[in-house]
Amino acid sequence: MSGSLGRVAVALLRWGRGSGGGGLWGPGVRAAGSGGGGGGSAEQLDALVKKDKVVVFLKGTPEQPQCGFSNAVVQILRLHGVRDYAAYNVLDDPQLRQGIKDYSNWPTIPQVYLNGEFVGGCDILLQMHQNGDLVEELKKLGIRSALLDEKKDQDSK
Repeated sequence: MSGSLGRVAVALLRWGRGSGGGGLWGPGVRAAGSGGGGGGSAEQLDALVKKDKVVVFLKGTPEQPQCGFSNAVVQILRLHGVRDYAAYNVLDDPQLRQGIKDYSNWPTIPQVYLNGEFVGGCDILLQMHQNGDLVEELKKLGIRSALLDEKKDQDSK
């Protein structure tokens, strides 16, 4: 990771660790399993990524990410107030872990899908967050970013 991307990722990771754990995520985040094994077939993966508006394949769960990049993705979604998304822990199923990499033709985890379309990993989501594209993409899904409300509150002061 280079320059400002690295600094923002580190800041997000620190912020995420300091904000406590339990009860943050609300009822919408579904830490979904791999669906009982065999989660690596293209048909099954196609169904998973299209099942919800926002789908994340990560190492660990949103409540307990097992790598810094997965944690950063969870924190970015949290900053935007995205609470209703499906999260699949690739550490639970080696077939899912390899299958999603093959499906997307993307070699790393985490992977983020919006409305069934592959967006990218941590670096891409972080870049979208920084340049405002994530707010626009969420809007297309009918999800209002919490950052818009935060900005409105700041503007009214």
